[in-house]
Amino acid sequence: MADNATNRSTTIAEPAAYDWTQLTDDLNRLLRLKTTPIGMKLFQTVEEMEAIPKIRRPRSIHTTDQIVAQASRLGFTIGITQKDLVGAQCGAVIGLHPQDDEWLSGRNMAGVWYSNIEDSSAHQRAMDCAPYGRYAAMAVSPLTSGRLNPPDICLIYATPGQMIIFINGLQWAGYKKFEWGVVGESACADSWGRALKTGEPSLSIPCFAERRYGGVLDDEMLMALPPRFLPKAIDGMKRLAGNGLRYPIPQYGIQSDARAGLSVSYGKKE
Repeated sequence: MADNATNRSTTIAEPAAYDWTQLTDDLNRLLRLKTTPIGMKLFQTVEEMEAIPKIRRPRSIHTTDQIVAQASRLGFTIGITQKDLVGAQCGAVIGLHPQDDEWLSGRNMAGVWYSNIEDSSAHQRAMDCAPYGRYAAMAVSPLTSGRLNPPDICLIYATPGQMIIFINGLQWAGYKKFEWGVVGESACADSWGRALKTGEPSLSIPCFAERRYGGVLDDEMLMALPPRFLPKAIDGMKRLAGNGLRYPIPQYGIQSDARAGLSVSYGKKE
């Protein structure tokens, strides 16, 4: 029988309103983030996307990684359609291009990323993507702008040390074991693709394209999650910090007697 503690539902009620400035301030204070937390939202019509205040539209053809980076690295509010994207791969992940037979074949990646057409097609079929046919446009914007109120998902870039504290915060109450996958190249399917598809927190190791075109740094991971999870994670991190479990994680020393430190962080709480 499965352990109920590790399989609890992560259903969390949507708050009546979000204080995006306070949430972002809390994230920065607790994690010392170097990159701006942003939101991503899909729109059924282009007109809805273009009605966002101060929305920018690309003048060149980009990858979705570049569009996300313009929000997280430059603070832009920017919207796109499939016509703004370099190809089917980027659009399919966010539901703007069909995941049709041609796309599923993986023909363009065979012999480049994968040894043969069978492996390439298996990769395509393993990717998590937003459903096609519902949306015509997408926008990203810093959370503090409040322009995507609320976004469908939030994107947070962090180092592994920052990320494990964030995950610990999510697990403070209503514990659930998180299980994520790695598709390899096109890892945006592991983060924003999966989060848009499932509505669950989704962690990824950003891929070659995200680092080459999206400016993702060597030490960064990406968490994508619906905004309703942010207050839960922040409250959990605050509780952990009260127990002395906070970022940055101080080095104890690889040859020191570990008993004194372990008695504080793993000992019985009075």
